Amino acid sequence: MQDLTNLDELRTMLLSAPESRTTAVLAIGLSLVLLGTVLFMVRRRALREELTPIWIAVALGITIISLRMDLLRWITRQIGAWTPSSTLFFMGEVFLVCICLDYAVRLSRSSLQIRILAQETAVLRARLDRLEGEAPAAGLAAPTE
Repeated sequence: MQDLTNLDELRTMLLSAPESRTTAVLAIGLSLVLLGTVLFMVRRRALREELTPIWIAVALGITIISLRMDLLRWITRQIGAWTPSSTLFFMGEVFLVCICLDYAVRLSRSSLQIRILAQETAVLRARLDRLEGEAPAAGLAAPTE
């Protein structure tokens, strides 16, 4: 029982430790750079519009968490993590899994469309070959008059 009490005190101590001001400034700066980069890429049409809301939400989420570290601590307590950094890593992993799943769905759709297009192309090529095979034969026939 004593060990559990010590672990609980250690967890509480880790969650109540003050953040470095440098870390907060760096996090805010990087989140604003990410937001600016996303907007710049959308403006240059380097990032598709359908992905823009996801990346803007990520940039804004990082900015909000950077400004409100107490929110990050609250989330850390709710999920049962020990440190805010482990919560951030967990959120990053969840985000990456979601992105991978999204790309897997898109890849599946694309491969299905490619297969259908290849089949349609093969059918059209066969029809074209058949028509080209019939056309010279019709041109060689002698007119009957």
